[in-house]
Amino acid sequence: MSNTNDLSNRINECYSRLSKGQKRLATYITDNYDKAVFLTAAKLGEVVGVSESTVVRFATHLGYKGYPEFQNALEELVRNKLNSLQRMEVTYGRINQSKILESVLKADADRIHSTLEKINENAFELAVDTILNARHIYIIGIRSCAPLASFMAFYFTLMFENVHLIQTSSSSEIFEQMVRIGKEDVIIGISFPRYSMRTLKAMEFANNRSAKVITLTDSVHSPMNLYSSCNLIAESDMASIVDSLVAPLSVINALIVALCMKKQGEVATTLEMLEEIWDEYQVYENDEINFIDDSIKMRYAKIGDTDFNE
Repeated sequence: MSNTNDLSNRINECYSRLSKGQKRLATYITDNYDKAVFLTAAKLGEVVGVSESTVVRFATHLGYKGYPEFQNALEELVRNKLNSLQRMEVTYGRINQSKILESVLKADADRIHSTLEKINENAFELAVDTILNARHIYIIGIRSCAPLASFMAFYFTLMFENVHLIQTSSSSEIFEQMVRIGKEDVIIGISFPRYSMRTLKAMEFANNRSAKVITLTDSVHSPMNLYSSCNLIAESDMASIVDSLVAPLSVINALIVALCMKKQGEVATTLEMLEEIWDEYQVYENDEINFIDDSIKMRYAKIGDTDFNE
């Protein structure tokens, strides 16, 4: 077998000799290698619809000593399969260069529409109820998903007292921030291809501590769903140097609005208090431009009767 370290070559060379079930495995792995890499032999078999023993035989048929060695080769394939240059080439090949703005916005609109058709409303309602009843809310998103996690945490903080945005500079720090998570808490993990192993480990840790786990990801086959009790699916497109996360952001918006509707009183009280604080400390300056003399009139809060010369 030529280039025996290349899993793709092994699959191509052996495909005609594979059984019907093994061919289904080969097709799934070729099309979903970034998902398959996270799956155990039993879980991979369940997803494809074959037995665990068929998965193991498939690995040995390709020339590997067992499933662990096959999985190592799959990890190597994932590392090398889609680099940034390949992403860019795929994008350039499908976007009309003379209509980039129109092409990108239409593609994003299509993703939102597709998400609306596919998302499970029962799962959405379950997510809302789970968050409402949680003692502590942990939110994690890494790399391109970090802005989504920050956006969610910002608005959740207006509604809830115990919101924890997990900072992700290292794996050990993630666990240190979650050390007190328990069965009365919930963690919301946000991850899209390429999936983050650190996010997956955080969700595994939370699950082992009996916490509720909610995922926001791209597919029912996403490895992020391995430890979750509630899966929110939003379509994304990662075949680009820029990750398109418009649909996931829309799902987050819907989640925030739904929670606000459930907690209108608390949110109103918090916003009233914040408005007073913002006004007192001039967080948002009320600037007025005089177009006659081009001067800017700054409106400052009144200083009390205190005489600063005393």
